Amino acid sequence: MLELNINNETSRLRAVVLGSASSNGPTPKREEAYDPKSLEHILAGTYPKEADMVLEMEAFHRVLCHYGVSVFRPEPIENYNQIFVRDIGFVIGDVFVKSNILPDRERELDAIQYIIDQIDPKKVVRPPEAVHIEGGDVMLWKDYIFIGTYKGSDYKDYITARTNQEGVRYIKELFPDKKVKEFDLIKSKIDARDNALHLDCCFQPVGENKAIIYKRGFREEADYLFLVHLFGAENLFHITRKEMYDMNSNVFSIATDVVVSERKFKRLNKWLRAHGFVVEEIPYAEIAKQEGLLRCSTLPLIRE
Repeated sequence: MLELNINNETSRLRAVVLGSASSNGPTPKREEAYDPKSLEHILAGTYPKEADMVLEMEAFHRVLCHYGVSVFRPEPIENYNQIFVRDIGFVIGDVFVKSNILPDRERELDAIQYIIDQIDPKKVVRPPEAVHIEGGDVMLWKDYIFIGTYKGSDYKDYITARTNQEGVRYIKELFPDKKVKEFDLIKSKIDARDNALHLDCCFQPVGENKAIIYKRGFREEADYLFLVHLFGAENLFHITRKEMYDMNSNVFSIATDVVVSERKFKRLNKWLRAHGFVVEEIPYAEIAKQEGLLRCSTLPLIRE
């Protein structure tokens, strides 16, 4: 039986689901793209090749194993993208929440059912159909649950809007002892440089009191200022529009002092090391072409 325990983003990781790039399938057609960055690369003929993505994910796997983390992988589905497991579920405390994801992606949940079967069934929940919420929009920080959402009246027109107000209300009701803070995110169907697909595309805590942030990822300046006041301006690493596009905020913490990062994130990695972090640099730029990176590829189950 898996004893789930996730109360923050950064304490020592013990068990995680890591996605898979094997049998990823052919390059999608333009109408099959879920986000503007994938579409951009489909049209440019630069969409990532399966072999390159497999190598990147195996580099990530090796780092996790080096730190003694138990790594689960999805059961393989032929010709199917199973990289971004963060979308399909998330853990808060000792509760596993199955996401209501885009209908085309339901099979991804089936592929990790063997892991869910190892969890106490009373600790596994599936929100009602009207609730939209994905793991990339959910972050735990001390007494807080941070949730990325989109409050525009045109929510239903945006395939890039993944968590709705019903999702925020659902989490508030499920975890009444937590402070749930929502953030209204910038969305774009056409330009990935102006699209915070999930909260972790424009913000992520690292260590015990620091965070990476992109100011223009938030529709309301008050949401951005809330985080500045909570963390302190001196503890925030502000990324540029280009760095947000490259997914600099989507690194992954193995411990409060260990961060896995893309090797090309020179400015960020230098800042992390200057603040005492061990930075495990790996290649992940091909996977980044699908508007997801290291945090998106993981579904943490147990942290100390």
